[in-house]
Amino acid sequence: MESMATKFLLSLLLPGLLVVLFTRVTFNHIIGLILTVALIAAAVYAGYTNTWFLYVVNAASLTLGFWYASNMYHRSKKADTHEDE
Repeated sequence: MESMATKFLLSLLLPGLLVVLFTRVTFNHIIGLILTVALIAAAVYAGYTNTWFLYVVNAASLTLGFWYASNMYHRSKKADTHEDE
């Protein structure tokens, strides 16, 4: 059985990092968010996340990861438009 501290740290870091990773792979921040939410939903269904506290931590990490990925996506789009000029 994993400790609550381990689950907390993983819930704090992994969803945000996954959003950024999937955004980099798919070149779309919305698709990155959808893929990450699907993975977290599968983990919840499998029983790996079982407390409301971890749900909130996952949601906060997703929000921060989506914010960062969205900024990253818009910066790359802005750079692409400036290259075309």
